[in-house]
Amino acid sequence: MRVPIEIVRARRERVARLLRENRYLGVRDLCARLDISEATARRDLAALAEAKRITRTHGGALADFNLRFPSFQQRLTLAAAGKRWIAEEAVVQVRAGMTVYLDAGTTIYMLARLLLERDIRPLTVVTASLPVADLLADGDGIKVILVGGEFLRRQSVLVGKTTWRTLGGFAYDLAAMSVEGVNAAGLWNTQAEITRAQRTVLRRARRVLVCVDAAKLGRSAPIFLAKWSDRLTLITDAADRSLVKSS
Repeated sequence: MRVPIEIVRARRERVARLLRENRYLGVRDLCARLDISEATARRDLAALAEAKRITRTHGGALADFNLRFPSFQQRLTLAAAGKRWIAEEAVVQVRAGMTVYLDAGTTIYMLARLLLERDIRPLTVVTASLPVADLLADGDGIKVILVGGEFLRRQSVLVGKTTWRTLGGFAYDLAAMSVEGVNAAGLWNTQAEITRAQRTVLRRARRVLVCVDAAKLGRSAPIFLAKWSDRLTLITDAADRSLVKSS
């Protein structure tokens, strides 16, 4: 039976909205959320891509947000002094012999730079960030493990089932993470696949450094990542931390 066009349009608006909220979703995830078949999901994604509202990827789609989101290089120069300060506070937590997870994001990239400058060796660094892996690749005494996955160009990070399954195979002495919002409830992010990878690391890490700039304090985002716990340490350049509860 042919589905009325108004129902198809309404469903595709829901698909577009879900992608705006999550930035990236796989086909199977869309099917589960909307209770539709893979064939229907692929037709909807194809139609939205033809209308230039999303970007199709292998096995899923990116919201149009991905086209507007500043590139990694563009973000690297923003608030550089604050990011450097956060990285300086974080690097003193790293000890020789550790297995460390480094998240994506420009603040964490600053931390990776400091790891090259400091004599903290040996280290094992696990990451899904291509810039971080590339930066540390030539560091003597630093073993770099870059996990696989689907590449998000603007964020310069790998995501997907391969990513979080690989991340779950390690035990981390320390993890340094970046999120898009922190408040009294906990940590928040906007990209579903990145958040899933972060949850995997949170389960496997002894300690987690939450590295965020002042603009992210007191904010939430579409996806709740984690509550505050004694394993989480907030590192921020904000003078006023009253809007959040940290360990």
